[in-house]
Amino acid sequence: MADLQDLATRLGDRLVTDPETIAAHAHDSSRVGPEGTPLALVVARSTEDVAAALSWANAHGVPVSVRGAGTGLAGGANAYDGGLIVSLAQLTEVLELDTANRTARVQAGVITAELDALARTEGLFFPPDPASARTSTVGGNIATNAGGLRCVAHGVTSDSVAALVVVLADGRVMRTGSRTRKNVVGYDLTSLFVGSEGTLGVVTEATVRLKPVPPGSPRTFRASFDSLEAAGDAVTAIVNSAAQPEVLELMDALSVEIIESFKPSGLTVPAGAMLVGQTVGLDALAIAEEITAICRAQGATDTELSESDSLLEARRLSNPALNARGLKIGCDVGVPVAALAEVFRGIGEISGRHGKRVSTVAHAGDGNLHCTVEAPDTEAGIAEADAVIDDITRLAISLGGTISGEHGIGSVKRHELAWQLDEAALDVQRAIKAALDPRGILTPDRAI
Repeated sequence: MADLQDLATRLGDRLVTDPETIAAHAHDSSRVGPEGTPLALVVARSTEDVAAALSWANAHGVPVSVRGAGTGLAGGANAYDGGLIVSLAQLTEVLELDTANRTARVQAGVITAELDALARTEGLFFPPDPASARTSTVGGNIATNAGGLRCVAHGVTSDSVAALVVVLADGRVMRTGSRTRKNVVGYDLTSLFVGSEGTLGVVTEATVRLKPVPPGSPRTFRASFDSLEAAGDAVTAIVNSAAQPEVLELMDALSVEIIESFKPSGLTVPAGAMLVGQTVGLDALAIAEEITAICRAQGATDTELSESDSLLEARRLSNPALNARGLKIGCDVGVPVAALAEVFRGIGEISGRHGKRVSTVAHAGDGNLHCTVEAPDTEAGIAEADAVIDDITRLAISLGGTISGEHGIGSVKRHELAWQLDEAALDVQRAIKAALDPRGILTPDRAI
C-alpha cells in the first residue's frame, strides 16, 4: 500500500480516509459498483489540490477515479481497489461572467442549472441541458460531452466549450483554447479533452460560451401517436421542415406510464408514444402550431399547446421514475434522425423476441435514444437485460448509429467499442492515452 503521509502533508484536511465518507464517493449512478476498497479521497478545493493528488498518484502508480456529482450512468467514476478518488464537487465557483464576450469561466463542480440560472440574470443562458441539469456538474458534462434536451438546437457540450484548465497525469497544469471565436493555433486540445471521461487529464476549470435568451414567450407542445414508428416519422418530418424547435423529446407509452405513476401530472398514456417539445422566439406560437400540424399530418391522434413547462418537467423525471421502478439496465444509443422509425420498429421486435418490455425515452430531434429494459434485479435478470441492450446497440450500429450519444463508455460499454471502432481507430486512441498517461493511472481500463 502506498504511503499517504506525503500526500497528507500537502493536502491536510482535503485528504480523507474516513471509510463512510469514502464509500459515499466511491460510485456513480450506474448499476456497477466500486472495484474494491479505495485508499483515500481527495476533496479538491483548487486546481493545485488536484495537481498534488495526481503527482503523488503518478509517482506511486496508484489508480485514480475522478468524481463530480456522481450522476454518470456508465460506471466511469467508480473507485478502484487501493485507488485514489479525486472529488471535484467543491470546485463550485463561477470565476467570471463576461457578458461582453458571452462567456463564463467556471470551476468544474459548478452545477449546470445554476450556471444557466446565473447567466439568465444577465439575459444569457448556458445551452447544454442534460435531463440531470439540476444535479450534474459542468465538469461532468465536459467529461462525457453530454447533450440534453436543447441539443437539437444548440449542439452538445463541446459546442459550448471555449477553453479548459486541465491537470495532466503527472500533475502538470495545462491550459487549452481561448475565449476568441476563432483559434487555429496548434492541435485542438480542447476538443481532445471534452468527452475523454477522465482518462487523459482532469478538467478543473472551463471557459464556456453563453447565448442570448430568445425574446418572447416560449411554447411547449405535445403530440400523441398510436405507434413509436409514427412518432419517429413525425420527428423526421419536423427536423426536415422550416419549423425548428429548441427541444424535441419522445417518451414511449411505458415511459409515460412509469413517469405518471412516479409523479402524476395528468398526462394520458398514449397507445404508442408521445412527443413533447418547446419552441422559442417571437414566433414561438406560430412555430409550435406548425409543428403540431406536421404531427397531425403524420398520424398524431391528439395534440396540445401550452405556455407551461410541465410537459418538459415530465420528461426530466424519466430517470428518477425508471430508477424508482427498478429499471437499471439501459443504453444511450444514437441513430441518424431519418432512421428513427426503423430503429423503433427494431426495438419492438427485439423486445418481443426476448420477452422483455423496453422503456424508450429519446432526445428525438438528434436521434439519441435511452432504452431501459424491465427485468428483475437478479444475476439472471441482469444478464437477460444486458442481452436485450446488446441487440439494441447492434441494431443502432447497423443503421449508421453509435453505441453512446452522451453517457460515455465508462466500464459498462467497453465490450461494445470494437463493434463501432475499427482497429486503426482503437490503436490511435490507445496511443494518445499512452502519450498523456504513460503509467496508466487516470481512470484505467475504462472508456478507451
